[in-house]
Amino acid sequence: MVSARLRAPALIAALAIVLGALVGTASAFGPLYALAGLVVLLAGVALLVSTEAGMITVLAIATIIPFGTLPFKAIITPNFLELALAALSVVWVLRILARSDAYDLRVSSLGLPIIGFLGLTFFSLILGARGLPDSLTLHNYAKFVLAVLLFFSMINCVLTREQARLIIKALLLSGGGAALIALVLLALPDDFALSLLVSLGRIGYPSEGRVLRYIEDGPGTGLERAIGLSVDPNSFAGMLALISAFGLALLFARRPLLHRGILSGVVGLLVLALLLTFSRGALLGIIAAAIYLATLRYRKLWWVMLVAGGIGSVLLVGLGLADDIIQRLFAGIQLEDQAQQMRLAEYQNAVAIIARYPIFGIGFGQAPDIDLTAGVSSIYLAIAQRMGLVGLIGFVGLVAAWFSITLRAARTMDSERADWLLGTQAGLVAALVVGIADHYFFNIEFGHMVALFWGMAGLGMAIIALPDAAQTSGKQVVRGRWPVAEA
Repeated sequence: MVSARLRAPALIAALAIVLGALVGTASAFGPLYALAGLVVLLAGVALLVSTEAGMITVLAIATIIPFGTLPFKAIITPNFLELALAALSVVWVLRILARSDAYDLRVSSLGLPIIGFLGLTFFSLILGARGLPDSLTLHNYAKFVLAVLLFFSMINCVLTREQARLIIKALLLSGGGAALIALVLLALPDDFALSLLVSLGRIGYPSEGRVLRYIEDGPGTGLERAIGLSVDPNSFAGMLALISAFGLALLFARRPLLHRGILSGVVGLLVLALLLTFSRGALLGIIAAAIYLATLRYRKLWWVMLVAGGIGSVLLVGLGLADDIIQRLFAGIQLEDQAQQMRLAEYQNAVAIIARYPIFGIGFGQAPDIDLTAGVSSIYLAIAQRMGLVGLIGFVGLVAAWFSITLRAARTMDSERADWLLGTQAGLVAALVVGIADHYFFNIEFGHMVALFWGMAGLGMAIIALPDAAQTSGKQVVRGRWPVAEA
């Protein structure tokens, strides 16, 4: 018997609209896009009723399909990530307003400084554009702001250990899925892999130009680089470095969230895909994170690194990749290859811009002088270029404060939370080292990278605020910045 609820005219009308939309999509674009539309619809419904589903959706999009957009043109075509980020923020804010007896706004001790930093970015945006930024810059800046606000979504949605475990697993498995996709595309014949990637053109992905990426320009002239669905191999490598470092810390934790065999496989996929991006900056990032972990807590990691390095060297020799990787590393160190020479030119250009506009930078548009070009492959120079030395000092201060807070908090918390917190530290260490030679973690066109950086920082602060085991039986209510357990 059909329930009265199902017979409701409003529900029947809604189902008819959904069915019509799916049939129309299948007719216009094919059944694959209709299926994708159904998946997106279900994800959207889940996101609107559950913050956990929202967090998982955000992490999955940011890692697996970060540039996916709605399959139609508009004045502004939003991508999946900004829609998910906006919906997640709306859900937890409305939850606080509707259930003020159970939930309070959490901002953490870094909340106001981060809002102040966003204020500086907005000031630089308006100042650089002389009050009139173009629509594309405004749209990209809005994506950037939504990505930074993931910090607040993390600390307001991860309220229990169970939620923390779920989010950590989601991040690791999503990253592992992205790495697996990259390895599959790399193993496929170039023409077939190209056709698969070009088929994503309807949802915002490039359908011409350099879709597949090689160390040297053009297929057949150099080694193909792993890119997954992230378009750019260097940004993909930066994402892999952050998640690999996070996973490496959890792999050596006393109480791993996943079976060590599964976790080893996920971390192995991440590191292998990272190596096959041939990104020297990302490789240095994961090495720096491993050294950080070995120095701070996991002494046996030194031996693991030596053994893994030996095994990896043997595998690379066996696969015939060792000579190419070694030559690429030495060419980068000696500043002989074209990429490094271009990077040096970018650095010189960035220093010239900073010298002319040292206080608040040039904003997020084009350089105001015709003899200079905006854009540089370094997060630190990019911030100084866009926001001036004031912005750079603000960013460095935020990062330093975050590490100071998390390092002090780790000394007094239980081992499970301390392991998780150390993982977030390792992830940010990797990102900050990658940022020396890449700008993606502060690039308004790469919102997913910004979201992963600030989401990791927010996860660390959320872990600090989790109740101790003795408090978990009490009702969890957040007052002001930090939670208190009520009996």
